[in-house]
Amino acid sequence: MKLIFLGTSASTPTTERGLSSIAIQRGGELLLFDVGEGMQRNFIRSRLGMNKRMKIFVTHMHGDHCLGLLGLLQTLSLHGRSASLDIYGQEKLGEFLRENMRIVNFTLRFEVNMHTIKNEGVVVREKDYEVTCCEANHLIPSYSYCLIEFDRPGFFNVAEAKSHHIPEGRLYGVLQHGYDIVYHGELIRSNQVTGPPRVGRKIGISGDTRPTTKLANFFTKCDLLVYESTYGHDRYRKALENFHSTALEAASLARDAQVKRLFLTHFSTRYEEISGLLEEARSVHKNVEAAEDLKIVDIPYDESTL
Repeated sequence: MKLIFLGTSASTPTTERGLSSIAIQRGGELLLFDVGEGMQRNFIRSRLGMNKRMKIFVTHMHGDHCLGLLGLLQTLSLHGRSASLDIYGQEKLGEFLRENMRIVNFTLRFEVNMHTIKNEGVVVREKDYEVTCCEANHLIPSYSYCLIEFDRPGFFNVAEAKSHHIPEGRLYGVLQHGYDIVYHGELIRSNQVTGPPRVGRKIGISGDTRPTTKLANFFTKCDLLVYESTYGHDRYRKALENFHSTALEAASLARDAQVKRLFLTHFSTRYEEISGLLEEARSVHKNVEAAEDLKIVDIPYDESTL
């Protein structure tokens, strides 16, 4: 699994930072969180692929988080995408897309499936992961997201399986996926030939928000959390007024939530240099990094669970 930052600025772009967008590349699937204006340029530069299985999740209906949706869809279509695409967000997101496609008068070569989020909880569930959402605390209705992988089967003990004379092939897979079998009259339990389940990864995406106890619980024990840090502590009052977070608040929430790795993003353009924000955050959480456009982050499995 890899996470790629496609835009890390707040409100307006800068010469170095585009508007909010994050891509998670997981196997052959691409999950996008927010699509700020112009993000398709970094999407192309990242060579993420135009025809991959893809889901798009939008946190809220502020322009720096959703205006790039139209451009991205048109870019995908002009590059020959044929695979359908799923988009998840509030009801206004579907209205925004339909009306702008009508006004601009462009059509797509592929099917778009709109999914309206009405409540907190599971947004989408696949066979090996789910994406959940939690209400954020922003100026307008907004959601934060978590990508949560389900536990994987434990390591398969081939030597133990062979001691029971089980032939290689289908039965190995049955046992590894937790099912008991009867072979030549002998009951062989899955836990006899496999280790304990291996814990999946958990990735959190805050969107725009003030820190809340609810969000701290939602992001508990994330392997990686991307959290907005629009301001430094010097602009705490501004953060309160605009319903954003400071770098210090982001790190405090991550510490309380026992997050393993924190990335700060969504920086106000007033900060040409963000080392001060990073220093503030590191004063309360030991593992903090700053997001940069086109930065690629590997997200390995926790080796302690292997």
